Amino acid sequence: MLADDRRNGNAAKYTALSRRLIRQAQEEFDNGDRLQASEKAWGAAAHAVKAAAEQRGWRHNSHARLFHVVGRISREAADPEFLTLFKDASSLHQNFYEDWQPDEFVQDGIQRVQALVEKLDGASR
Repeated sequence: MLADDRRNGNAAKYTALSRRLIRQAQEEFDNGDRLQASEKAWGAAAHAVKAAAEQRGWRHNSHARLFHVVGRISREAADPEFLTLFKDASSLHQNFYEDWQPDEFVQDGIQRVQALVEKLDGASR
């Protein structure tokens, strides 16, 4: 299999997982589980970033790398909103461990991760 075909296949896998996780995040929140909603939303963001990195042939094998990827995409697109949306996603990851965000913050975070997933998908085409 060619490297580009493998990358595109991996990117598609990450994209599908990201979309599934963002739906599950909202379902978990609707069922009253802020912690699982937070972690699912973080997972959706992380997998969306991995998809974008994979399409570009960039490394994405660590938590820190995901931040580097988002920074590169933000510069590439001349759009600082990528940074803000990803920081919001990261705060949900922390919330999974700390449970300090009230419902309205978690719901807003899920919506912002949805926006990030959509922006990354658009930036990858």
